[in-house]
Amino acid sequence: MSEETKKRIIEAGAELIHTKGFNNTGLQDILKAAGVPKGSFYFYFKNKEDFGIEVVNHYAQFFRALISDILNDESRPPLERLQSFFRWFYNYFESHGYRRGCPIGNLGQEMGDLSTAFQLRLQQSIDGLAAALKKVLLEAQRNGDLAHNVDCGEMAYFIISAWQGAMIRMKVMKNGEPLKLFHKYVFTQLLRS
Repeated sequence: MSEETKKRIIEAGAELIHTKGFNNTGLQDILKAAGVPKGSFYFYFKNKEDFGIEVVNHYAQFFRALISDILNDESRPPLERLQSFFRWFYNYFESHGYRRGCPIGNLGQEMGDLSTAFQLRLQQSIDGLAAALKKVLLEAQRNGDLAHNVDCGEMAYFIISAWQGAMIRMKVMKNGEPLKLFHKYVFTQLLRS
């Protein structure tokens, strides 16, 4: 057994779960998509919940890389970087027919109340994103691009909550209008100096 096999199982499962949801994705579906026998699953994971937490870790790692590429690019102004971050997701959702939503948000809605282990790992992932947004907002505040009376930590969580709500509406409507409204009000009304 290799780490490459484990990675293949996680990536195949993550894609299925992002498309169909955690409870609607069976182990057989995951193993078939990964091209591995059933015994391989239990070599790497205690159970499906353990596997699901690894999927959360997989997406958290993906978001950290995206944050590093976009939000930490100090060659551009902070609020421009923040807009680029959300624009990346808009383009992603557009290319997928405004389906799927955020994998962390989806798992939060589906599993956040059902499993303490899931709830804790999902909270850590959301906290990590909030910390990255707060860092950019604080930089914007220091540059005079954001009002000094804004609590950047609270604002980061509010932006995440607004974005998650916009994605729920996007999935229901199957268009980008909710994401455009998010962008309009967050970047032209809320985040003004």
